[in-house]
Amino acid sequence: MKPTTSATAISSHLVVRPEWLARRREEILEPGLPIVDPHHHLIDRPESGCYLMPDLLADIASDHNIVATVYLEWLSMYRADGPVEMRPVGEIEFANGVAAMSASGGYGTPRLCAGIVGHADLMVGARVAKVLEAMIVAGGGRFRGIRYIASSDPEQAQWGATAVRPERLLLDKKLREGFAQLAPLGLSFDAWVYHPQLGDLVDLARAFPGTPIMLNHVGGPIGLGRYKGKRDEVFADWSARIRELAACPNVHVKLGGLGMKMFGFDVHEGDLPPSSEQLAAVWRPYVETCIEAFGPSRAMFESNFPVDKGSYGYGVYWNACKRMAQAASAGEKADLFHGAASRFYRLGI
Repeated sequence: MKPTTSATAISSHLVVRPEWLARRREEILEPGLPIVDPHHHLIDRPESGCYLMPDLLADIASDHNIVATVYLEWLSMYRADGPVEMRPVGEIEFANGVAAMSASGGYGTPRLCAGIVGHADLMVGARVAKVLEAMIVAGGGRFRGIRYIASSDPEQAQWGATAVRPERLLLDKKLREGFAQLAPLGLSFDAWVYHPQLGDLVDLARAFPGTPIMLNHVGGPIGLGRYKGKRDEVFADWSARIRELAACPNVHVKLGGLGMKMFGFDVHEGDLPPSSEQLAAVWRPYVETCIEAFGPSRAMFESNFPVDKGSYGYGVYWNACKRMAQAASAGEKADLFHGAASRFYRLGI
């Protein structure tokens, strides 16, 4: 299948420039190491660009040993009609269709969308159980849980985030009524918050110790707005909050997403795309802090493609991860690259 990606902006994120990305090629490190990519999107919206199955397959063809992927919601492919709260079931149907195509074996050996994480409106309270039950059916055995984005900051327009969400959303009584429906159905929760909100996630994790929670994108230490130029101060605050959150045994963490604007890194500004050595040097403090706090059994590398594709290529990203894990044991590497993701999302790999 021919890739469909062109030079497009993925929503408010950095523009993907194929010609620029093509200027960096690296030999693949540890090509035999199995990898589960536990966080990618598939997109086809006018304001967000297009990144579908052929594009993902083209990136996976970087020759890293990608054995499976997990699809994360993008608030898209919803049903055009029916009750509003049920319309996100359409996204599960879409992702499961891609998974079925992949499972046919006709598109290579990686199991694309082997796990599916959708969106459901937790603010409808206990009624969300009916939505979740419909998603379980639509997922054909692949639906694993939902992500309900709570990331919000007064200055978020400076990095292009336009969705306004209430402050302290994760503390909302109605949201928690909806959240309580996840565990009885065997479902997990992906959390995306910025670092000042990590305390709210700690409170949620303690209130629902039986619900598996996945913290996305190392917990979002902001590098723009009022935090620009204050990286050391932000790191100290963020790292303390990460350690507090890691004390909750039901919480895991994804090591990625650092190519997004809001982190404030400038790797996308060079004449050449960054090398894996450059990326590893910039990210190491954040990744090592998370691994030290959560342990390799509750931490996993994630590509966050195509959102992060504005900053670097897929192959270079995984090389950077392997550089950061060079000192890890074989067992620790197995967890970081596939084991932890397979267990959390119940992939059986």
